[in-house]
Amino acid sequence: MSYSEEYKEHIEYTFNAFCKVVLRNAALNAYRDFGRKQKHEVSLDYLMSETPFEPFITDNYFEQYDNPTVFVVKGQEIIVASERLANALSRLPVQRRTVLLMYFFLGYTDKEIGNEYGRSRSTANYWKLVSLKKLRKELEKTNHEE
Repeated sequence: MSYSEEYKEHIEYTFNAFCKVVLRNAALNAYRDFGRKQKHEVSLDYLMSETPFEPFITDNYFEQYDNPTVFVVKGQEIIVASERLANALSRLPVQRRTVLLMYFFLGYTDKEIGNEYGRSRSTANYWKLVSLKKLRKELEKTNHEE
C-alpha cells in the first residue's frame, strides 16, 4: 500500500503537533508540582536563623553502655544495650528467647530454626510469633510500671 507524499507529510505534521502538545502538558504538570512543593518547603537558611537550637542529632549506636546485657545463643554473645528490652527478654522462657535472638540477631531463617529444634518451618514461625506477642506484653507491662 503506497501513500501519497501529501498524506505522509500530513501524518508527520500531525505527529509533530501531538508531540508538542504532550511535551507542553508534561512541562505544565512539572511546573505545577514544583510550585506545590515549593509552597510547603522552607529553606534551611531560614530554619537556621529562626531556631535557637542546632537542627541536627547524633546517633548513639556505638557509644559504650554502662551495663549492657549479654545473652549467649549457640556459642555467640548477643549484646542488648536497651535495659527495657533486656529485662523483657529475660522474662521470656529460654526457648522463646532463643528463637527471637536467633531470628533477629543471628539472622537465622524460620527453616534453620526449625531444623535446629527438629521441627518444621511453620512451627518455628509460630514460636517466633508467639514469642513476639509475649515480648510485646512484657514491654507494655514495663511501660505501665514506669
